[in-house]
Amino acid sequence: MKSLLEKRLRAVGDKAPQPIRVVYADGSEYRNRDTAEPPAFTLRFKSAAAQWSVLWQGHIGLLDAYFNGAIDIEGDLAQMFALGLESGFSDPHPVVRVRNWWHEFRRNNATIARAKENARFHYGLGTDFYRYWLDRELMMYTCAYWKEGTRTIEEAQVNKVEHVCRKILLAPGETVVDIGCGFGGFMFYAAQKYGARAYGVNTTTEQVEWVREEIGRRGLSDRVAVREADFREVDRQYDKVVSIGVLEHAGRDQIMEVVKAHADFLKPGGLGMLHFIGHVGQYETEFFIRHYVFPGGWIPSLTETLDAMDACGLEILDIENLRRHYVLTLEAWAERFDAHWDRIHALDPRRFDERFRRIWRTYLIGCAEMFRASNGITGLFQITFGKGRRTPKTYPMSRAFLYQPEQAQPLARAA
Repeated sequence: MKSLLEKRLRAVGDKAPQPIRVVYADGSEYRNRDTAEPPAFTLRFKSAAAQWSVLWQGHIGLLDAYFNGAIDIEGDLAQMFALGLESGFSDPHPVVRVRNWWHEFRRNNATIARAKENARFHYGLGTDFYRYWLDRELMMYTCAYWKEGTRTIEEAQVNKVEHVCRKILLAPGETVVDIGCGFGGFMFYAAQKYGARAYGVNTTTEQVEWVREEIGRRGLSDRVAVREADFREVDRQYDKVVSIGVLEHAGRDQIMEVVKAHADFLKPGGLGMLHFIGHVGQYETEFFIRHYVFPGGWIPSLTETLDAMDACGLEILDIENLRRHYVLTLEAWAERFDAHWDRIHALDPRRFDERFRRIWRTYLIGCAEMFRASNGITGLFQITFGKGRRTPKTYPMSRAFLYQPEQAQPLARAA
C-alpha cells in the first residue's frame, strides 16, 4: 500500500516548483529534491489508516484525515493547495464522486425546510464569530472589489457595494431588495448613501435577528426592513433587485426556480445585479466545500445561469468577472481568521475547536488558491440585467458612468 501511495505522491512532487517533504507513518521520508533548502511544507502521516485514506480518496481522503488529526501539515498550506490544484491531485476519485452523489441525495435544497437547515449550518455560527474576520464597516461576506489604490478589506467592501449601486442606477426613494442580505451591509449603505428604501430576504434566523436589532440601533426602521424567508418566496415587486452571493446556495436542480424568483421580485422595466461564484463550463461542485462548509450548495455554470435568466425574461446588460478580486478577499479573511483565532476559540471552545480551525483554514486558503490557479474553472461573476429590453435612453451605452465622480452619476429613468 505504501509503495502505491508513494508512487502517487512522487508524481505530484515531480511537478512541484519547490521542495516538499512527506513523512510516512513508519518514520520513513520522501523528499522531491536533494537540497539544503527547507521544504515549503511537510505532510506527516500519523497512521497507516491515514495513508489508506489518501490512496483511496485522493485529496478528500487527505483532508478527512487532516481534519481528524491523523495527518499534520507543517509549513505553507497555500503552497500545498496550489500544488494540488496545478498537478491534478485534487481531481475527484470515483469514491468521492459517489460520496458527492449521496450528499446531493441527502442534503439538496429542493425543499425550503432543508434549504434553511443547510444555510444555518454555515451562516448560523453567530455574529461574534464573523465579526472577528470580516470587514468592520459592512460585514460583507462576499467577494470585495479591489480597484486600484485599495488598501484594506474595509475599503474593498465599500467599493463593492458602491459598484453595485452604480450598476443598477440606484436613486433616492427607490425600493431595492437584497436577496440573501447577510448582515445587512448593502441595505444600510443603500439607505444611508443613496436614500433608497432597502428590504432584505434572509433564511438564516440568527442573521435576521441581528439585522433587525441593527436596524433599530441605527434608527433606520423607516427605510430598512428584513424578512425571514426563502429566496424563492416572493412577497412583492421592487424597483431594483440585488443578489450578492446567493445563487451558489440555490442547489443543483433549483437554479431555474431561484432565477425565476429574482425575476418575479423585479418590477417591469427594473434593473438588477446578480453576483455569484460560477463555473466556466459544466462541472461537479467540489465535494469538500459541500460536505464541510456549504451543505447543499452548488456552483452553477455561467451558461446555465444566462439561459435561465433569458428564459425568465431578463435582458443581460453587462457581465464582469471579479475572479482576481476574490483571491485578495479570501487572503484578507484568512489573515484575520488566523490573527483572531484565540478569540474565536474562546467564544465557544467546543464548537470552535482544532478540527473547526483546520476546516476553515482549508476553506479560506484553499478557495483563494482555487481562484488563483492557472488551470482554474471558477469565476466570480456580476451580471447586470433588466426586466424588459433597455434603450440608449434608459441605460448608459458604455461603462464610463461606473467610474465617474459621484455627482456625475446618471439617475434611473423609466424604461
